[in-house]
Amino acid sequence: MNNMIQPQLDYYDMGEGLTAFSSRRGGGSSTDSYASFNINRFCGDSEAHIRENRQALCRLLQINDDRLVMPHQVHLTKMVRIDEALLALPETERQEALEGYDALMTDLSGVCIGVSTADCIPILLYDAVHHAASAIHAGWRGTVARIAEQAVAEMTAAYGTHPEQLRAQIGPGIHLDSFEVGDEVYEAFKQAGFKMSAISRHDAKWHIDLPECNRRQLLAAGLRSDAIRVSPVCTYQQADDYFSARRLGIQSGRIFTGCLLK
Repeated sequence: MNNMIQPQLDYYDMGEGLTAFSSRRGGGSSTDSYASFNINRFCGDSEAHIRENRQALCRLLQINDDRLVMPHQVHLTKMVRIDEALLALPETERQEALEGYDALMTDLSGVCIGVSTADCIPILLYDAVHHAASAIHAGWRGTVARIAEQAVAEMTAAYGTHPEQLRAQIGPGIHLDSFEVGDEVYEAFKQAGFKMSAISRHDAKWHIDLPECNRRQLLAAGLRSDAIRVSPVCTYQQADDYFSARRLGIQSGRIFTGCLLK
């Protein structure tokens, strides 16, 4: 194990009782388009490098590897609750139980849940009153399907969350200037009922503002506007420091945006 690895994290202040962050590209052991901090097992990186990077992150967070939980995302809207029963499963069964989910929620202390992105939008939600949190992967398909609103509803059902008590962090992702889309993507948002004048712009092609679209969903779900923070980082523009699939290709690393209840 390489004890010199030191993950570079952007931390978010979401209130006492939660450690929230997104990883940068540096501080890991992966190479080439995965350089250097990547813990996603579904993008083609070396298992040995992933294991070293995970160990380094767990050291930093002071948790065991079995308390670092991430799903295999599929651009849908299913959410899974991370409880002790799921964590007690053997590793193979646990991976099967995390297959096909794009959002996680938990109320367990000492468990880090998170999602992987490389232009898509990661979102963290924190309910300090009920000691619960969620991590959400919102690509354009998930955004169209209102995964952020659904996550708030599922936290409400699971933990008794009051949306107006939630804090939200929208993490690094592709921003309006860089997210050029075809007419079919624009039409998907329009057909889903979004106010297009607020989330799109037309230059030579349509551009969609994914962070703003998700911010508006959180407002619609009942969050206070002053409780929602948006990262200024555009992954496409800052691909030297953050993974961007549009810049680096699909066979590249992923940002990990996670939260750990204390």
